Amino acid sequence: MGTGKVRRREDVCLGMYDAHAFWLRAPGHGEIRPVALPEPGGGDVVVRTLRSGVSRGTETLVFRGGVPPDQYATMRAPFQEGDFPGPVKYGYLNVGAVEEGPAQLRGRTVFCLYPHQTAYVVPAGAVTVVPDDVPPARAVLAGTVETAINALWDAPPLVGDRVAVVGAGMVGCCVGRLLARFPGVEVTVVDLDESRAEVAAALGAGFAHPDDAVGGCDLVVHTSATSAGLQRSLELLAPEGTVLDLSWYGDAEVRLSLGGAFHTGRLGLRASQVGTVSPARSARRTTADRLALALELLRDRAFDVLLTGESPFDELPAVMARLAAGSLPALCHTITYDGE
Repeated sequence: MGTGKVRRREDVCLGMYDAHAFWLRAPGHGEIRPVALPEPGGGDVVVRTLRSGVSRGTETLVFRGGVPPDQYATMRAPFQEGDFPGPVKYGYLNVGAVEEGPAQLRGRTVFCLYPHQTAYVVPAGAVTVVPDDVPPARAVLAGTVETAINALWDAPPLVGDRVAVVGAGMVGCCVGRLLARFPGVEVTVVDLDESRAEVAAALGAGFAHPDDAVGGCDLVVHTSATSAGLQRSLELLAPEGTVLDLSWYGDAEVRLSLGGAFHTGRLGLRASQVGTVSPARSARRTTADRLALALELLRDRAFDVLLTGESPFDELPAVMARLAAGSLPALCHTITYDGE
């Protein structure tokens, strides 16, 4: 099952199955399905997948059926098939090798916002070349680093700022690493899981349990997707500071107590999301520019600490169920494919 090998064009025209994809059949139930690849056009590439990554927060929320109906259109992935809550083919962290396409792309390793599938056909403009010194496993983080870039365009720190990142998941850790490279910025990652202290240290950041985190922050980036995390983020702010919320809550209710320093301290709370380029850069940067920058930043080997496990593609239905249930702890769990 799922060798990822692309068959001859005449086989494709006969409708023969030549790839396999992960589908969410219904909330909580994933499966591997055969896929017939379309005939590639002159401007298309045929990509054989080398690695894909599970975006744990968003993909497990989708797996559990937690996307609110009024967000079905907003939450669509670029190459999603089907609809929420299912059946749906969903995902967007895919790294593969171009087997057919324009000469300048043939044989290159590329990143694409494509679901978990052994091979696929997309327009050439939908793929971004991975630098030669960025391995495929690390390159799956490109979509998450892109989210972090957009966040720091939305609310960039100033030299010497004290910044907290509440939530040490994939997004929070990527934000933490980028902040650690800002001159003079003191960054602390805040999380309930004490084991994340080692991860934070590898990323060049400090670490604190929520109860021990020191306040007076100029900026707090919130990524925990919990009411408690957002409340603690507000509590950590200095007067007139800002919380930048990157969390996606799905259908979960969020409750906050705003009777304390929220008004007297003139605290700010704003959202950031990666669907569009931050207004601070939209006049001068495209989404393609942003993704290319993310891949350049992934030359940094420090990001390897976020790659906490891997499983073969055929096991993805069980792996996704375990990730959604919390029985498989992971930051970024990658999926391997034949031929890597």
